[in-house]
Amino acid sequence: MSREKGNIAEAKACKYLQQEGFIIIEQNFYSRFGEIDIIASKEEVAHFIEVKSGEDYELAIQNITPSKISKLIKTANIYMKKNGYASDYVFDAVVVTPTTIELVENITL
Repeated sequence: MSREKGNIAEAKACKYLQQEGFIIIEQNFYSRFGEIDIIASKEEVAHFIEVKSGEDYELAIQNITPSKISKLIKTANIYMKKNGYASDYVFDAVVVTPTTIELVENITL
């Protein structure tokens, strides 16, 4: 996926999350391990969110691999240490297709 398509998907994901009551804390947080697309908060829980897009749900979701989840977790740990964060948190995904946007909670389960 091109960076431009990724930016469009992330913008749609942020708008969707805000409509669902999330507060966007940061976008595109980088560490030496990888990137977190969106860091958001809802009901005092931090959500580290991977955004995936595709022509359909299955094509998008299959790109969330164990390796990608590992990088997400390592990068989130760096974010939490850097920011002194010690509250509850989860790892989620937002899947963006041409016709739908879906939040997939707790992708590490």
